[in-house]
Formats: sequence, structure tokens, C-alpha cells
Amino acid sequence: MLEKIKKTADFLKERMHTQPGTAIILGTGLGSLANEITEKYEIKYEEIPNFPVSTVEGHSGKLIFGKLGNKDIMAMQGRFHYYEGYSMQEVTFPVRVMKELGIKTLFVSNASGGTNPAFEIGDLMIITDHINYFPEHPLRGKNLYGDRFPDMSEAYSKELIQKALQIAKEKGIKVQQGVYVGTQGPTFETPAEYKLFRIFGADAVGMSTVPEVIVANHCKIKVFGISVITDLGVEGKIVEVSHEEVQIAADAAQPKMTTIMRELINRA
Repeated sequence: MLEKIKKTADFLKERMHTQPGTAIILGTGLGSLANEITEKYEIKYEEIPNFPVSTVEGHSGKLIFGKLGNKDIMAMQGRFHYYEGYSMQEVTFPVRVMKELGIKTLFVSNASGGTNPAFEIGDLMIITDHINYFPEHPLRGKNLYGDRFPDMSEAYSKELIQKALQIAKEKGIKVQQGVYVGTQGPTFETPAEYKLFRIFGADAVGMSTVPEVIVANHCKIKVFGISVITDLGVEGKIVEVSHEEVQIAADAAQPKMTTIMRELINRA
């Protein structure tokens, strides 16, 4: 695996003419942040050795390099999910490559279902912590590098959270804070599962993010995460939901998320 990571990183280094220290993983319906990137150049996933290829609608599948404001960045437009049939090593492979490329800070976004009764559809939730409810751990197996038992007491950077809260206040953007629980999917949750996750202490639930964040922490990469609440798993507010409806709700919240992410990346 380490040999594959280094081979992929070497392939990208030969084609990169910037040296980003910041990476972004753009989630469901949130890919249009890419429109904010200037001086950009792109590499399709299928052209990159050892890279998985995204199969989900709304995940376009390319690496984008360029500037967001005054920062050199790289962005993943399209991420990989455990439910697609990938192993955890494949899901988190791009984060390992990021480490080899010199990435120091990772920004992740996703769409999620709210379990907190105070949440509304369209809310932005800054992730303060997570619960790993996936059936396989991304660090299972041979330890490639870093600590065998990495600390996860600050999986999401408190410094970046505080900066994001300040930006939201300045811009008049309503934000929530909360705990995200990551599940394997691909089904949306039953009412009983939503209730269970709320008892666990989760404010939102989704099918991504947690594996990448665990590996980023293992790689000593700082993380900031934000969710768009696209449906509600709150008793009395649960309705039938589809992937298309999730994308519509995520797209509607896009301008607010873009503002926070752009400002935060420039101040990080």
C-alpha cells in the first residue's frame, strides 16, 4: 500500500506546478465551491494511478489545483464511499496521498440527516466531534506510518472551529455545532436508528467523512468539517427522503457554506 501511495504522489508531483498546504474534500451537492477556485488545473481520477473512481451522482471525480483567495489549494471534487464497495484503505487512499504531497490542513464537507430536534433543513453544522459507526476501521491492518494508536481527542481542530464561528458571526450566517455519526449506508436511517443515534449523542448522521478524518489525524493533518442538514431524523419530522432531495437541499445551502469555507481557508 505504501508503495502505491508514493507512486500516486510522484505521478501528481510531476504534474503539479503549485505546492498546496490545504486540501478540500467537497461532498454531495457541495462541489460548486470549485467555481471559486482561480488559476486552476484539473486531473481526472481515472488518469491517476491507483485512484478509485467515484460512482455516485453529484460526485464528479477530479482533483482540482489552484487558488482559493490567497491560498494554494487542492480539492477533491467527488469522494469515495464505503457503501460503493471500496475497502476503507481505498476510501481513505487520497488522504494518504495528501500527506505525501505536503498537505497540512484538510477541510471536509458533507450532507447529513439531523437528529437534533433544534435543527432545521438547510442548517449548517460545524462538526465538533464524531462517532465512528462504520463496521471496518480505516487503520485496521499494517500500520503504514504514524502512531499505531493515534490520539483522537481533538479530531476536529478547535482553533479552526473558533475561527469559523467568528466568520459566521461576521457574515450573519446561522450555524449549528454538533457531533456527526458516520454509518456505512447506503440506506437512509429508519426512525428507530435515528432515535438510537440521538441517544448515542449524535446531532447528525451521514455516510462519509469519519474515515477520512481518522486517517487525516493519523497523518498529523489538521481537520475542519462542516455538514449541511439536508433532512431530519427527528420524531414527528421524519419524511421519505431521496438522494435527489438531499442534493437539492445541499445546493440551496451552498452559498453560505462557500462563504464560510472560503474565508476560513484564507485565515487558516
